[in-house]
Amino acid sequence: MRIDGILLAAGAAKRFGGGKLLHALADGAPLGVAAARNLLAALPDVLAVVRPGDDELARLLKAAGCEVTICADAVRGMGCSLAHAIGMRRNAGGWIVALADMPALKPATILSVAKAIEGGAVLAAPAYKGARGHPVGIGSRFRDDLLKLHGDAGARNIVVAHRNEIVLIECDDPGVLLDIDRPEDLLRGS
Repeated sequence: MRIDGILLAAGAAKRFGGGKLLHALADGAPLGVAAARNLLAALPDVLAVVRPGDDELARLLKAAGCEVTICADAVRGMGCSLAHAIGMRRNAGGWIVALADMPALKPATILSVAKAIEGGAVLAAPAYKGARGHPVGIGSRFRDDLLKLHGDAGARNIVVAHRNEIVLIECDDPGVLLDIDRPEDLLRGS
């Protein structure tokens, strides 16, 4: 069963002040590229979704090894970006949906979520000290639901509606909870 990685990198970064995914981390890597590298270290096939006009980010993600697609409707929310990606990868047996503003995820954590989907889970996510984090693994059973997504909730409604079916994988990876939304969030990751 092929599990594809989906890197959602099409947000506007308004709370950050723009340009978030190009912001250099302590090691010099752009934030979005760091997230892509971690996803690529776990999954060989990653599709990154970017906004129209994010040419530099698209170039960097492609150079990192991602296939890059531009979602013309990205301005309409994360749901549109995810539906766009699933439409391009509809034949996968499942997807690991990762956020490009979560650069501290360990590849081993991502791989554990993928293995849960490969093993038959319909939904899977890592948990750190009991708190569910990202990325989220989604099995092909939800393909049609994913293709209909719109707005900014992403797959949240699917996950909430089927919360009793989520396989939670306890891990020693605080990166599953580290979402960089504002510049001060960068301090939490250091």
